[in-house]
Amino acid sequence: MVTNLEEIYKIMANYSSRYDYGVNTITHKGKSITTSINTPFMDGIEVSIITGDHAIGKVKQYIAHRPDTISDIFYNSSSYWWYILLYNNINDPFERLNISDHILIPNLNDFFQ
Repeated sequence: MVTNLEEIYKIMANYSSRYDYGVNTITHKGKSITTSINTPFMDGIEVSIITGDHAIGKVKQYIAHRPDTISDIFYNSSSYWWYILLYNNINDPFERLNISDHILIPNLNDFFQ
């Protein structure tokens, strides 16, 4: 079982698709959606994140429900979408990344320590 951010980074840094570590199909508002959230791999990650330096972001219309786009905007890479979700304790971006929601954008320097 993965227990710290360094181990998670080593695993996730080499993935080519957000579905590399499992796929979960859920129904949301009557539509079938494929996601990697709530897969055994993601559920198996036990992380205690100590709140360090972070920015506070406000979700705009064009990034609602898109952690990959939020990651790309703040980190110049869509690869850290999962870190934003973990840091904000978000299991379902369709329920929690709504327009005008405030989210914490963690400092990647804390992640790499």
